[in-house]
Amino acid sequence: MPVTHLPLEQRFADRMGQLLGPEFPSDLGLAVSGGGDSMAMLTLAHNWTRSFGIRLWVVTVDHGLRDESAAEAAMVAEDCARLGWPHATLRWQWDGTGNVQDAARRARLALIDRWRGNLKHVLFAHTADDQAETVLMRLARGSGVDGLSGMRACREVTPHPLVPPLLAAGQMTGQAPPRDQACSGYRVLRPCLDMERAELRHYLSVLKGRWVDDPSNENRDFGRVRIRQLLNLLREEGVTTSVLSDTARRMARARDGLTAHLVEAVRRLCVDAPSGQLRIDRDGFAALDEETRLRLLTAGLQYVTAAEYRPRAASSEALLDQVLSGRGGTLHGAEVLVEKTHLRLLREESAVDGLSCGLDALWDGQWRLSDPDGLLPANAAVRALGEDGWRQIADRSGLALPFRAARALPSVWGDGMLLACPELQVGPSVGLHRYVLGRPDTGFEAFCLSH
Repeated sequence: MPVTHLPLEQRFADRMGQLLGPEFPSDLGLAVSGGGDSMAMLTLAHNWTRSFGIRLWVVTVDHGLRDESAAEAAMVAEDCARLGWPHATLRWQWDGTGNVQDAARRARLALIDRWRGNLKHVLFAHTADDQAETVLMRLARGSGVDGLSGMRACREVTPHPLVPPLLAAGQMTGQAPPRDQACSGYRVLRPCLDMERAELRHYLSVLKGRWVDDPSNENRDFGRVRIRQLLNLLREEGVTTSVLSDTARRMARARDGLTAHLVEAVRRLCVDAPSGQLRIDRDGFAALDEETRLRLLTAGLQYVTAAEYRPRAASSEALLDQVLSGRGGTLHGAEVLVEKTHLRLLREESAVDGLSCGLDALWDGQWRLSDPDGLLPANAAVRALGEDGWRQIADRSGLALPFRAARALPSVWGDGMLLACPELQVGPSVGLHRYVLGRPDTGFEAFCLSH
């Protein structure tokens, strides 16, 4: 439990020690928007570095959604120059499709990935108020333990599974950290997650700091704004930021315990399967308690599809009932086959139908095939095996998988002919690498522990 009576700077230092210690990196990134929370974090981090000699690199993403955003980024740059830290402004332009807040969040993470160079950690100024709002939003969606555990203080993100592309001309003003090594992904750290918005702004006010208030924070078109206003009303009934933050912390503790139970079940029940698939002992699965069965199923669906989120609870529960009755089914771009002794989870063929890319690109967001020995033609492309590829395999007697389990496998094609399917050991030897949420696949057990 956070010790709130300690001075803010001491709490920040303690949190940084928990997130990074005992060996601190030489350089850290900070995402600073110009709002009160992030400007307070910048000041806290600046004062903290006096004791540790760490170099800060500050970045502001100008989403271009308001006329004032460029001036706000310039304000952050001015304060960074005064404090002696390098600063960069990254620019994004919304294409008008999808949910603007979700698109802005994804763009922010992706642009920072392209800017960060060798940095492995970037600080974000999410607060206890943000945590409380997140819990309420997820409660409204009917989330369970995992959702109600809120945001993690440390989160791995990999917007670009392969080498992040360099920023284009005009996308950045200012300084970027050096980039002399290709590294995939970085860690988002939230050292202010136990601090309330009001105390951060009070801290900044005492030090005569400045910040800007984003008027979109009052725009009721956004769900988070409506939840924030609802939270102001709920405080009268004792549903406060600290209460909701404490709830998230307790839910996170429960989540970790349930995850440990899930991993133990994975070790007992999951047997060898091709990369990107799962095989689960059917009788052992049926004998599990209901919560662990559901967790195993939903984690498996997320794993084989490399999806950012697990499917919704109601849909997952319906599929679980079908699986236990022996019917199997599809959900979340995955298919569950009920075999005689095992359940098999695999990519749904219709989810990858029509997807195609060249070698050394990422197919279906998770597969990279390469031709290190130059055995394939220049026009070779990657796509799903499908029924037509299956028919082109002359001798199928020694294949390890039946057609239903093989049809969504990645394969290499040229001029309408199947050239290779590595998982079935068909064709010349090609390099095959799988990524899950942007990181190299290290197996289902490791996936369950980290997600």
